Amino acid sequence: MKIAVVGATGLVGREMLAVLAERGFGSHDVMAAASERSVGKKIDFAGRQLEVHGVGEAIAWQPDYAIFSAGAAASRQYAPLFAAAGTTVIDNSSAWRKDPGVPLVVPEINIGAVKPSDRIIANPNCSTIQMVLALSALQRRYGLRRLVVATYQSITGTGLKAVRQLEAEERGEQCASPAYPYPIHRNLFPHGGDFQPDGYTTEEQKLIDETRKIFADPTIAITATVVRVPVVGGHSEAVNAELRQPYDLDEARALIAATPGVVVYDDPQANLYPMPLLAHHRDEVWVGRLRRDPSAPNALNLWVVADNIRKGAATNAIQIMQSLLAR
Repeated sequence: MKIAVVGATGLVGREMLAVLAERGFGSHDVMAAASERSVGKKIDFAGRQLEVHGVGEAIAWQPDYAIFSAGAAASRQYAPLFAAAGTTVIDNSSAWRKDPGVPLVVPEINIGAVKPSDRIIANPNCSTIQMVLALSALQRRYGLRRLVVATYQSITGTGLKAVRQLEAEERGEQCASPAYPYPIHRNLFPHGGDFQPDGYTTEEQKLIDETRKIFADPTIAITATVVRVPVVGGHSEAVNAELRQPYDLDEARALIAATPGVVVYDDPQANLYPMPLLAHHRDEVWVGRLRRDPSAPNALNLWVVADNIRKGAATNAIQIMQSLLAR
């Protein structure tokens, strides 16, 4: 099988290559593709080095799958060209997520949304993936009426440039090319993405639109606040979920724990609760601080943590491909 990773030199692209090797694709034909400025570079994969090729060469190679993490503009330009050549594209950018003709997939929840004729499949935003996976069993059993979520998002969601800024600030140095207009060390920003006219940001809007699409329920009321924090291990979320039916807390806990890819890690008396340090370099979505919300009918609070580069991006994309191959 032939697999192209487009955007292979970036933070997520490199992780995609690592996940491919971990999941048994190390012996397959894999091409690393990136922008022209990266062509000719070498990148490690499964004990060998891959030479980076241009995207045009990757299209001509006609891979079975092209896994994208090259940004929305590149995806809009090149994904249709791969698709026209018969390649199935799994795209990690925001380019196709709101397109009604493109499935938006978390494989544990809605791989059935992918039709055999689909040639472009969208990978949801990292913060959306971990939240909907943690809530998916509750949605099926009780239904979701309303979600209030505050995210505490790792700087790795911004990319390698943000990591370098934090590392420079931790050393007490001035960053020559900062990703943020303010210091991130010992600080946080109460926003993510660009501000919209309504005062919300694009990162917050993604949580709203993508959750409704994945659950195929446009009636779920959702409000979100995104916060960027000086963490590299993963994203954390405080979620308040109001269900459509009365629920039993023990049953809700058991349903979440039985969800594939989810770990309930919840014993506050023993100081056991999810943290980015626990999730870093792992594929599970960790859930804790489960408790009934007495201020609203049928509501509960939970804390959700996952590595945004792994399950929030690279791993979910590879899992989509694996699910399609199995099907």
